[in-house]
Amino acid sequence: MAYRKAYNNILETIGDTPLIKLNKISKNLPCTVYAKVEYFNPGHSVKDRMALQMIEDAEKEGLLKPGGTIIECTSGNTGMGLALAAIVKGYKLICTLSDKQSKEKMDILRAMGAEVYVCPTNVSPDHPDSYYSVAERLNKEIPNSFYPYQYDNLSNRKAHYLTTGPEIWEQTEGKITHFVVGVGTGGTISGVGKYLKEKNPNIKIWGGDTYGSVFKKYHETGEFDENEIYSYITEGIGEDIIPKNVDFDIIDHFEKVTDKDGAVYTRELARKEGMLLGYSAGSAYAVIEQMKHELTEDDVVVVLFHDHGSRYVGKVFNDDWMRDRGFLNDRNKSAIDLVNKHIDKPLVTIGTEELLSHAIDKLKKFDISQIPVVQNGKFVGSIDERRIFETLAEGKAIDQMKVGDLMGEPFPVISSDEDLKDVIKMVDKNVPAVIVEISPEKYHIITRHDLIAALH
Repeated sequence: MAYRKAYNNILETIGDTPLIKLNKISKNLPCTVYAKVEYFNPGHSVKDRMALQMIEDAEKEGLLKPGGTIIECTSGNTGMGLALAAIVKGYKLICTLSDKQSKEKMDILRAMGAEVYVCPTNVSPDHPDSYYSVAERLNKEIPNSFYPYQYDNLSNRKAHYLTTGPEIWEQTEGKITHFVVGVGTGGTISGVGKYLKEKNPNIKIWGGDTYGSVFKKYHETGEFDENEIYSYITEGIGEDIIPKNVDFDIIDHFEKVTDKDGAVYTRELARKEGMLLGYSAGSAYAVIEQMKHELTEDDVVVVLFHDHGSRYVGKVFNDDWMRDRGFLNDRNKSAIDLVNKHIDKPLVTIGTEELLSHAIDKLKKFDISQIPVVQNGKFVGSIDERRIFETLAEGKAIDQMKVGDLMGEPFPVISSDEDLKDVIKMVDKNVPAVIVEISPEKYHIITRHDLIAALH
């Protein structure tokens, strides 16, 4: 086993993040999906890369001098990357944030020695109270200060051209066909996209945008439409300005994702893949789901997940916060949620050789409408009240009839973490129920009635 070397400081650990295959959440997609998980950076986000690049380039150009103050407008993650650089290199740091950012981000920045100014979200970029304007004003007022301005500082996308892009190319052995990432400052998508297109111009670059942001329409029409701008909840993607870092010629497509879908998929990634990720990760993954009609089984998609979910515990991972915004519904639920109330009770089954009259007795006794049929420990069929009623209505004698003589197809068997929206698709007029595998020896049933109750 190869072990990592000892490092001289925390900045040397930035980059070389893992590429991890998605399995459960993407099982219905036609393609292979890998996640470039950037929370493995020391500051727990992709922004560590560009923050260090901006500081080192500023030092080389003489824009940042010893003992200076770094001032930046940030959604939190760039601020964290800058905080690491400031600590190691001996600079002061001031961060301006919009008030929609999570409290966790603000508290973490303060814990890392940054001075934090919280600014209103619902003001125009040129308003004196916007987080852009406040940073610019402080830069003018404070001597020996440097304002990186990540949106227009091309060291941002340079960092991803030099590091993130090459890593993805090597990790996929050049097999990548699509790169997907949420777009904010534009540095990640433009830097990675430029590198990948130089390696293979056929690689598609897809950007995740949000409703309330100008990117998608500007990319498609060249028009900066202020009517597109309105407040949104998603953090880290979308803009009400056009940053210089966004290279629209590199990007093949922008896909808008709702606040709700971004939040819901972020939670699903945690439950299904064990990845506790930030809000924009769900939005980036949603792009793939919404664009799956463009994908084939030969495609290798890499989606970049920006940051760690610890910064969103009070938001996306808080049920009350989700419920207050109407984000908690059937898409958050999985099969296990519908059987938890009676998980301690055994599943009612019947054997193929039992008399049909026994099946009728069980339907009455347990007040149920259908029963899975088993043989040698396996589900081989199903019997339900509709099938029995039709047999009786036809005047057939059922006294000596066995269950195996009348049974229908077995109910589908699903995993306990199957998304409820997928369960709903399985149940129709011909399939009245599904079997949920709790463990190799324990099963439960979800019926139409269960689904109606869950959706009501």
